[in-house]
Amino acid sequence: MNMQALLGQDRDHWIHPVASWRDHEERGATILRSGKGCYLTDIEDNVLLDGFSGLWCVNVGYGQDSVVAAASEQMAKLPYATGYFSYASEPAIELAAKLGARAPGDLSHVYFTLGGSDAVDGVVRFIRYYYNITGQPTKKHMIALERGYHGSSSIGSGLTGLPAFHAGFDVPTPMQHHISCPYAYRSDAVDDAALIAASVAELTAKVNELGADNVAAFFAEPVVGSGGVIVPPKGWLTAMQNACRALGILFVVDEVITGFGRTGPLFACEHEGLTPDFMTVAKGLTAGYAPMGALFMSDRIYRAMRDATPSGVAIGHGQTYSGHPVSAAVGLEVLRLYEEGGLLANGQVAGTHFAKGLGGLLDHPLVGDVRSQGLLAGVELVTNKAGKTRPAPTLDLPRHLAAIGYRNGLIFRAFGDGIVGFAPPLCITNDEVDLLLERFRKSLDDLLNIKEIRNAVG
Repeated sequence: MNMQALLGQDRDHWIHPVASWRDHEERGATILRSGKGCYLTDIEDNVLLDGFSGLWCVNVGYGQDSVVAAASEQMAKLPYATGYFSYASEPAIELAAKLGARAPGDLSHVYFTLGGSDAVDGVVRFIRYYYNITGQPTKKHMIALERGYHGSSSIGSGLTGLPAFHAGFDVPTPMQHHISCPYAYRSDAVDDAALIAASVAELTAKVNELGADNVAAFFAEPVVGSGGVIVPPKGWLTAMQNACRALGILFVVDEVITGFGRTGPLFACEHEGLTPDFMTVAKGLTAGYAPMGALFMSDRIYRAMRDATPSGVAIGHGQTYSGHPVSAAVGLEVLRLYEEGGLLANGQVAGTHFAKGLGGLLDHPLVGDVRSQGLLAGVELVTNKAGKTRPAPTLDLPRHLAAIGYRNGLIFRAFGDGIVGFAPPLCITNDEVDLLLERFRKSLDDLLNIKEIRNAVG
C-alpha cells in the first residue's frame, strides 16, 4: 500500500492516543517502517536516531533477534494459556520468580498486567481490597504528586497530576489528591534538605487534613517522567517512604518508566534502598516487543489478603491476558539481555557519558536546566535564563522543535511547556550519545532561526 493510501486510512480510522484529533487529521501520521539498534527508518527511508526508545520502552534497542526468536518459539509451542482456574504456563511462572527474586524489599509476589495503566489500576483495586478485608474500610483516599503520571485509565488518570488527563474526564475523584512535585529548578527551597522537608510536611498536612484513618496510600515515581523528567533530590524518596510508615499509609512506587535499567540499576528503588508496599512496572519489562506490565506486592500485604479471605472465595481481580506466555517469554529474554547480555552495564556507562554531555548544553541561550539519572534526562528550555521564563505558548516552540529535530535525524519528546525528554535505548554507545547531543544542539540552533523565537530570547 502506498504512503498516501496509508495516511488516508490512518486519518479515517485510527484514533491515536493522547492526540488532538483535529490537528492529527490535518498533519497526518509519521509512518515508521523498521528499526535496528538505536535507529528507526520511516516509510520515506529517513533514518532517525531514537532518543526516546519509542515511548520510554525499547530499552534493548530495535531488532534484537534473540527476542524475536523467543517470541516465535513460544508462539509456535503455546500461543496462549490462561492464568484463571489455577492454570499456568512455564514462561509466566519463570518470569514471576525471576522478577520476585530481583525486586526490592519483600516485593516477592507479582501480578501480570497488559501495561502500566492497568498495573496502577490493579494496585488501587488491591489496596481497596486489602483495607476492606482487614477491617479498615474507611481508608480510601489516595495521594500522588502534581506533574506525576500514573496512566490514563479511568482510575489512574485521577492519580496522574497533569491537567491534560483530567479535562473533560471527571477526574480527579474526591478520593484522589495531589501534593507539590519536588521540582528543584522551580522551587523556592534554599537547598535539597529544605525541599525534602517541605514535601514531608505537605504530605503530613494532607494526611492530617483528610484523617489518617481515611488515607490509604501515597504514589510516586522515582523520577517524574511525563511531567517533565524531574529528578527529586537524593534522599527525597527515603524521606517520603519514612513519612508514609509514620503516617500509617502504604507507599507505592511507580517504576513503569524507571524500571529495567532506565536510571542505571535494574530498578530505580535501588538508588536509595527503598522497600515499597507495591511497585508497578511495564515498558522495559518486555522492551516494547510485546505488551506486558506487572505489579509487585509485598509479602506482608499478600499474606494479610490471603489469610483474611475465606477459603473458596476468589479475590475478584483478573484479566484475560494476565501472564500471557508469549509476552512472558519475551520478558525472560529481555531480562537475560539486561544481565547476561551486558545491556544494564552498557546503559550505566552510557548514562554517565550522557550526563557529562548534557551539562555542556547549559551554555546554549535556550537551555535553563538539565537533569538526568542514567539514560533518563530532561532539558528545560527558557526564553530568559535569569527569570526562568517558560516559552510563551504562542511561540509553538515544542511543535517547531520536534519537527526540526526530525529533520536533523533525531527523535525526542518535546513536552508542551518547553521541557525536552530523552530516554535512548540502553544499547546506545558513547559515540551515539555524542551524535544525539550534536543533533540536539543543532536543532536548538535551528530553532533560533525562527524569528519569533529568536526575538523572545532575552
